[in-house]
Amino acid sequence: MLFSIGSFHVQSYGVSKAVAAIVAIWLLGRAFARLRLPKESATTLVLWATIWGFVGAKAYYVLEHLSDFSLHHLGGMGFTWYGGLIGGVIAALVVIRRHGLPAAEVAGAAAAPLALAYGIGRIGCFLSGDGTYGTPTALPWGVAFPDGVVPSTVPVHPTQLYETVAAVLIAVILWRLERRLAPVGVFGAYLVLSGISRFLVEFLRINTPVLGGLTQPQLWAVVGVVVGGVAIARAGLRVEHRQSRPIAPATLAPTHESGVQPVS
Repeated sequence: MLFSIGSFHVQSYGVSKAVAAIVAIWLLGRAFARLRLPKESATTLVLWATIWGFVGAKAYYVLEHLSDFSLHHLGGMGFTWYGGLIGGVIAALVVIRRHGLPAAEVAGAAAAPLALAYGIGRIGCFLSGDGTYGTPTALPWGVAFPDGVVPSTVPVHPTQLYETVAAVLIAVILWRLERRLAPVGVFGAYLVLSGISRFLVEFLRINTPVLGGLTQPQLWAVVGVVVGGVAIARAGLRVEHRQSRPIAPATLAPTHESGVQPVS
């Protein structure tokens, strides 16, 4: 909890998610302005993607805990990122269709803001001690969460902050790639880079392996890397994408021997 106003408590978790949405709206709005798309559509897209992202994240989390389900699982904590990604993408596609937006351009423009918003959201997870931290560590930056939502009295890897740092780096890389890759390729790069980040950080997390020694998030990360790699390969470079458009040959009007052109 950050602070209280009477009986109203302001939680770091909710504040971080609100800040993440505001930053995403601002960044996507700037990108839409460069693409000469309505900035209002950027706001609508982020808001609906955020709402349905939370719905998808909660639904996925509940499905993961059906065997021991209780009303506690419907509370303000407990969300699964990949469920949120699925819900957010579906909502974004609906907005794109209704607003008549170019899907490929929007996907490319949204990649970096999405990465940065995720990193900001993870700060809230760290401050609340929501249990998404890592295994015990003796490293000097290990953090204990004795008052966290899921308490830990021993220092553990602050994997939430690891993911925040990775998200910032990914966002910077994606902004640079916007000059080189076609828009769909930029979003593919987001899937690849975020997938690699999540795959690696899972080795420090406390999730239980489910297949071949890999955790469920790692399996999803592998899927993301594969899908992203295919998107990059199919999209190609931005320069090649532009040059690949066929150029219509100049049409020369035929002339008669007398040099008078026929009237068409």
